[in-house]
Amino acid sequence: MKLTLKVWRQKNNKAAGQFETYNVEANEHMSFLEMMDVLNEQLIEEKKEPVSFEHDCREGICGTCNMVINGQAHGPQKGTTTCQLHMRHFKEGDTITVEPWRATAFPVIKDLVVDRSSFDRIIQAGGFISVNTGQAVDGNAIPIEKDIALKAFDAATCIGCGACVSACPNGSAMLFTSAKVSHLGLLPQGEVEHSRRVLNMVAQMDKEGFGMCSNVGACSAECPKEISLENIARMNREYFKAVLTSDLK
Repeated sequence: MKLTLKVWRQKNNKAAGQFETYNVEANEHMSFLEMMDVLNEQLIEEKKEPVSFEHDCREGICGTCNMVINGQAHGPQKGTTTCQLHMRHFKEGDTITVEPWRATAFPVIKDLVVDRSSFDRIIQAGGFISVNTGQAVDGNAIPIEKDIALKAFDAATCIGCGACVSACPNGSAMLFTSAKVSHLGLLPQGEVEHSRRVLNMVAQMDKEGFGMCSNVGACSAECPKEISLENIARMNREYFKAVLTSDLK
């Protein structure tokens, strides 16, 4: 299939970016990233600079393949990362617009690559269990209600890709942060320092310059792992509780 691509090109965060138009021929069985590889091979043959974009596992696990495709984070297929999006979801002659995540807290490094280290700093602020929990025990040794375990597992499926931030009109990181707070706080091992965790992670999120949540819901709708908005509600409750009861000032 013959396609027209409008790809965002930007040398660095300080340079002005612009869309450049390319024509490419792809197989319908290719993934979107394989199609981008074809484009880059074409550009290299033409002695032009290839398009910079992030990728790693190409199995929908690592979350690095962050692209906005025709205005949607990760493209038109729900619950799918860019690397798992296939060209059969497009038609012959389509014009496809490809651009990076758009958020103040995700500055562009080059072309489609953005700096998502702000997520790392949120994790460093509290996305871990630091208390001594002893030696590793059998998975069934600590009784956990099935409903709680499932909620923790669902929150833990967040891959930190940043689609929630890109989709949010406010550039909020509430879905990401709440997923990390939930998957640790719901489990017995994480309950001990739950108040400290939620206070520290929310404070770091605000420090990074992410916007406020206004319950639009676009974050969950565009999330490739379909993380529930219930996590945001849970984090809000836990945050207010921590503010009222914590001795951290």
